[in-house]
Amino acid sequence: MNIAENAALVVVDVQKGFEEEGYWGARNNPEADDNIASLIDAWQATGRPVVFVRHDSPKPESPLRPGYVGNEFKEYVEQRRGKGDGGELFVTKSVNSAFYGTPDLDAWLREAGVSQIVVAGIQTNMCAETTARMGGNLGYEVVFAYDATYTFDLVGPFGWRRTAAEVGEASAVSLHGGGFARVVWTGEVLGGLG
Repeated sequence: MNIAENAALVVVDVQKGFEEEGYWGARNNPEADDNIASLIDAWQATGRPVVFVRHDSPKPESPLRPGYVGNEFKEYVEQRRGKGDGGELFVTKSVNSAFYGTPDLDAWLREAGVSQIVVAGIQTNMCAETTARMGGNLGYEVVFAYDATYTFDLVGPFGWRRTAAEVGEASAVSLHGGGFARVVWTGEVLGGLG
């Protein structure tokens, strides 16, 4: 795997509110936070650009709502912001895709000449997946670091219930099999930095 010299790492919604298990339920990928931290460290050490995305939920009961402590980035992310030598962008959004946030992610990436993005963050099947899909639609080469994402158990239509592992795997299959992104392990991404 080859990660471009100017590939951007897009860190999606790594916020304290996702620690509220009573609200979200059981999660998968327990190593995801360590993997996200490793990716940020590697990007900053090599001078590559990093995008930090925060979800400002419009739902008054959401742990991600503005003004609530859950809206803040997790400590390990906050401690890393502003530390790298590469470009850095902070995007806020109230929908699933980081490409529909403020400021304009697509414009920033294009101005910097970025054609490859690596997506990590929370939730695998929600904002991380939507950002990856839209990136693919916009013509970026998208790499999805699966074990640097996580999600939660989910209930769908007809009473169908899926575990976080099943939901995450279905998301990865759709992204990879559908040609939206190349789904890989964090170790593969780190090994491709050169």
